[in-house]
Amino acid sequence: MRPNPTEVKRVGIVASGTIGGGWAAHFIRNGMTVKVYDPGEGAEQILRDRLSQVWHILERIGLHPDASPDNLIFTDTLEEAVADAQFVQENTPERLPIKIATFQAIDAAAPADTIIASSTSGYLMSEMAVDLKHPERCTVAHPFNPPYLMPLVEVVASPDTSEEAHQWAVDFYRANGQQPLKLNKEVPGFVADRIMEAVWREILHMIDNDMATVEEIDMAVRYGPGLRWALMGPLSVLHLGGGEGGMAHLIHQFGPSLKAPWTFLEAPELTDELANKVIDGCDRLTDGAPIKKLEAERDDLLLKLIDMLDASDLWHVGNPDAKK
Repeated sequence: MRPNPTEVKRVGIVASGTIGGGWAAHFIRNGMTVKVYDPGEGAEQILRDRLSQVWHILERIGLHPDASPDNLIFTDTLEEAVADAQFVQENTPERLPIKIATFQAIDAAAPADTIIASSTSGYLMSEMAVDLKHPERCTVAHPFNPPYLMPLVEVVASPDTSEEAHQWAVDFYRANGQQPLKLNKEVPGFVADRIMEAVWREILHMIDNDMATVEEIDMAVRYGPGLRWALMGPLSVLHLGGGEGGMAHLIHQFGPSLKAPWTFLEAPELTDELANKVIDGCDRLTDGAPIKKLEAERDDLLLKLIDMLDASDLWHVGNPDAKK
């Protein structure tokens, strides 16, 4: 029998890379026993090292009384990881055949009432849940990196996902500190990734055409729209940009500029030359700092920002169900 979303104690994780490992840390922080299957060489040690590295961050967020690194258990097979799981988080590489095969394996091995969620960043659940006995319990749950800190998770139903399973997943993530966005319509790339991909395409075009450097682009976003988007979101920011007339004034005032050639829209050809421009620029931007050092600085800044937002009513603009 499916437990109450607030009472889950056993989670199965399939694949423990950047996202899967972040989910493992998140669920362990919340006092759950996490069984992980990842056939990658050295996967267990990599995850245990990462958990140790971020444990101080998890402590700052707040540990469940039952939280312990000892609650991380690696298994030799996928079946062992999910056989008694009350919830399963799938995090395999973004390759559709791998996703399909993994879902079939989980569906066959996990209890029939256990919800299976995919961390996919772009595939639709209807594309992945192929020839399953229980497609009604499968949903997309797209997080943002790192999942133990970033609140948003886009919970997307397929036409086969039952409303009860969909809502259960939403309630589960909310009970464990996330800000779930419940989406009833399948959209390739979901919401946030489509917005980020549009920005990414423009960045590539500007670099490819020598319109701006990596450093200039990062500075422009970090000290410009990025600050405001963190507080309110792009539409709220634009609404304020219309002054006393709000969005109505902004649309009438600036609507014609939408026809101006300010955007390339289509992605550029990702040539070796363009790739190297981006890669070399990022090396300059970070002054060659190790990724672990950059991750630690990111996590510290994110936690400070989240703490600030938590104490502000702005956190709840347009989201009355958000945690306080």
